[in-house]
Amino acid sequence: MEFLSSLVQQVISAIYEMTRVIGEPNYGLAIIIMTILIKIILYPLTKRQLESTKAMSRIQPRMKELQMRYRDDKMKLNEELGKLYKKEGVNPLAGCLPLLIQMPIMIGIFYGIRDFNYEGPSSFLWMNSIGEPDPYYILPILSALTTLIQSKQSMPASDNPSGKVMLYFMPIFIGYISLKFPAGLVLYWVVMNIMQIGQQFLMNRADNKK
Repeated sequence: MEFLSSLVQQVISAIYEMTRVIGEPNYGLAIIIMTILIKIILYPLTKRQLESTKAMSRIQPRMKELQMRYRDDKMKLNEELGKLYKKEGVNPLAGCLPLLIQMPIMIGIFYGIRDFNYEGPSSFLWMNSIGEPDPYYILPILSALTTLIQSKQSMPASDNPSGKVMLYFMPIFIGYISLKFPAGLVLYWVVMNIMQIGQQFLMNRADNKK
């Protein structure tokens, strides 16, 4: 993780120097640009993960039927589920590999931005320093709100009470911990969520046109 964290910090510094050249030296802008570039680079993995989640959501009702029909015969249930996956062209593990690849990258970005040493002015919009928590709690609120929207987009419809609890618990938790994190890190999270929401929207619209 130290290598990835160091790489992230070098990228932020490089983009910051680019903003300096164009006359707008700003670490907040550098983090936004870096986040957009990362999201574009990781788009193929994100797309595959979202497609897998949507495919599993599509066959969820039929999976529930099989689970009820063969609830006392696990071997038969697994056999029928395998047939269903094959018939629908769905791989239940297809969404795991992209996530596993992205996870260490996301962790490296987290530590890289959290521990970044801002040299020179680090003000951004209403904040005196994005190296400190947002004093007006605007970014933590946005982090919770965008997490909620993104979760609602990607979470399959379910009557499971625990799923509904997690739907609202995670945004609240993210918003709470964002109160203590450096604003630069929360800014990254908000921009990443907005990009994810946009990508999911475009994918859903493309599917609806088919």
